[in-house]
Amino acid sequence: PAPGAFGHVYRGAVNISSERVYAFAYRSEPGQVDAVRVYVNSSSENLQYPVLFVVRQQKGVLSWQVPLIFRGLYQRTYNYQEVSRTLCPSEPTPETRPSEQIIFVDVASMAPFNIAYELLVTRLENFQLETNKAFNFTASPSQPQYFLYKFPQDVDSVIINVVSDAAYPCSVVSVQDIVCPVYDLDHNVEFNGVYQSMTKQAAITVQRKDFPGEQFFVVFVIKPEDYACGGSVPSSIHGNVNRTWNLQRTKNLQVTIVPSIKKSVYVQAMFFSFLSFLSFYLGSVVVAFVHYISTDMKLTVWVCFLAGSGMMTSSHPISASTPEGSSYGAIDESSSSGARQLSSPERRAPAGSDTDSSVEEESDFDTMPEIESDKNIIRTKVFLYLSDLSRKDRRIVSKKYKIYFWNIITIAVFYALPVIQLVITYQTVVNVTGNQDICYYNFLCAHPLGVLSAFNNILSNVGHMMLGFLFLLIVLRRDILHRRAMEMKDIYTLDYGIPKHFGLFYAMGIALMMEGVLSACYHVCPNYSNFQFDTSFMYMIAGLCMLKLYQTRHPDINASAYSAYASFAVVISLAVLGVVFGKNDMWFWVIFSLIHILGSLALSTQIYYMGRFKISDVLAVLPFPLTDMGIFRRAVMVLYTDCIQQCSRPMYMDRMVLLIVGNLVNWSFAIFGLVYRPRDFASYILGIFICNLLLYLAFYIIMKLRSSERLLPIPMFCIVATAVVWAAALYFFFQTLSSWEETPAESREKNRPCILLGFFDDHDVWHFLSAAALFFSFLVLLTLDDDLDMVRRDKIPVF
Repeated sequence: PAPGAFGHVYRGAVNISSERVYAFAYRSEPGQVDAVRVYVNSSSENLQYPVLFVVRQQKGVLSWQVPLIFRGLYQRTYNYQEVSRTLCPSEPTPETRPSEQIIFVDVASMAPFNIAYELLVTRLENFQLETNKAFNFTASPSQPQYFLYKFPQDVDSVIINVVSDAAYPCSVVSVQDIVCPVYDLDHNVEFNGVYQSMTKQAAITVQRKDFPGEQFFVVFVIKPEDYACGGSVPSSIHGNVNRTWNLQRTKNLQVTIVPSIKKSVYVQAMFFSFLSFLSFYLGSVVVAFVHYISTDMKLTVWVCFLAGSGMMTSSHPISASTPEGSSYGAIDESSSSGARQLSSPERRAPAGSDTDSSVEEESDFDTMPEIESDKNIIRTKVFLYLSDLSRKDRRIVSKKYKIYFWNIITIAVFYALPVIQLVITYQTVVNVTGNQDICYYNFLCAHPLGVLSAFNNILSNVGHMMLGFLFLLIVLRRDILHRRAMEMKDIYTLDYGIPKHFGLFYAMGIALMMEGVLSACYHVCPNYSNFQFDTSFMYMIAGLCMLKLYQTRHPDINASAYSAYASFAVVISLAVLGVVFGKNDMWFWVIFSLIHILGSLALSTQIYYMGRFKISDVLAVLPFPLTDMGIFRRAVMVLYTDCIQQCSRPMYMDRMVLLIVGNLVNWSFAIFGLVYRPRDFASYILGIFICNLLLYLAFYIIMKLRSSERLLPIPMFCIVATAVVWAAALYFFFQTLSSWEETPAESREKNRPCILLGFFDDHDVWHFLSAAALFFSFLVLLTLDDDLDMVRRDKIPVF
């Protein structure tokens, strides 16, 4: 072999009968890592007779050909005449004196004619990266780069930050152990270590415990196509074209390795998370204590007043000796007249017998006189009062609403178990393959713990579980106090205020806890396929809140748990179909928009007529047989005559205004979806639910104030707190840190550093604030009508 010198360009020609061998010798100093880079070039574009380069080292062999061929999408080929590779560096020797090293470079070709080449071998001076020091370099598909990093003594974890001014060409950043060979080409970079694609930004967190040698290689590979990063295949390339693309595919990169957080920050973050929400428990205890003291004082004053006036035997506006057969939810109607007499009582079981023992299931049959049992007469009155819609046996109604609680527990168990199993599989795949393009984290603020890649995103969901449990305790306290009052036959509990049914509140508390569990599961590996885990119980929370708001003044006619959960199942099924078909298929959006509009109309009809509208009833009054083929034309004429020509104004004006506004909102959503077809279909459905809930809540509060009802300090505080916290939460929600609507590389362009304690990012703050906002929202529904506890039910209007 001919002796070679570093930094000298060697030019020559090879053919089938002539090859060249160069020997490069150098001295390695003790404890020093020596890296050598080989640059070759050949003007030949003949793929049949490439120039072959073989580099032999002490412990390995590296070979490639020129032109170097890369394959892209649809078997496209990209050929490069200039190739530059870094040789796997020799390990530091324990010897105390310098050692001699030698490298052989063989140049050969099977061509029957001469092919010219150039060879340049250099020693790298900046091969080892330093902590907190930026390093700039250039790479291309045929000229990959990699560098060495050693952990400092006091650092257990580092973040590799890579940035570039240009999005394209698409590149790959890989972290590999100190093992030869180093996989630094497009077709093999995914074989070893951890890797992620990159446009303008990439970040990889590396822990010392994952590398026994406490050092690793950072590899940078430029892909021959931009398809993997969201770009398109160059239109100027068609078929197999031999052309050098180096100038078009060169990328300037800057890498900086910074220490990650210490273990103490993990402890601080966990203490912060739990103590922040434990403060809600403390606040609830204080409010409950103050409420108990104030109630006890009011009761003492009331008893003293009654004792002084000699009225202990008739301490309530209605006689305390109310017979056990009196109506649940109704009052003595002896002083009422006219339509109000339709609200006379039904027979019921003794008060305080609210148990889960076998009772008659709810049916359309009521044990009442015929004229008073006609629901059509009662529920279609122009002015309805709560006593009209709280006539059923309390045991039956209470059992009906408890089904919500038991059903949601069953749903939660059956839904959560496979979800947990699936996300564990996702995390395992990420850890085993090293492919960090599977999960859409905020890589600039993703702190691993154990097998979890982003523990901070999971920890921040603890608020949903803690506040959900706290809400269950608050509801349980109210439930116990209500049961005691029922056992004492307290007349204000029996016949005053909003009927107390806690089944839906319990279901809301469980839903809030499950939202925390499933949101944590989603953030184990957030991606396009499992986003529905994060939104399923959001749909249920919004739906349960609307049902609870409606139940408040319509306790007898609210939806059953079976129909409500069946509706939620349909919504979740549509969400799954939207994930699969919603991106490009127009037919799906047409069908969904029709279902949305028709469902809105059907629900509006049921609400407007208090559940008493039936198609069969309309057809039954038509003056012609159902077999007549002109039935539909005449039905339209009847509806036109009765509802348009003879109706000057709607019978239920308030309900009509709400339903018109609600339908306009829902139709607008349907048209928007049909025109723009948003890719995030799950969030689109969630937006529909939230807008309907806010619309109904605003209507309820406005109607409450119109009816001269008051807002007590606690619900008023909860309303203000809800508005303020939701506003702050939504601000952080819209700080997009990643997006699975784009490619992983494009999503990483949105990544940002942590903003709270050096541990939590904007989305974590959204988790904290949204949990508090939902908790306050639930308290609004729980306390909104506390001002009616001393108001007779025949004085409480229905709206």
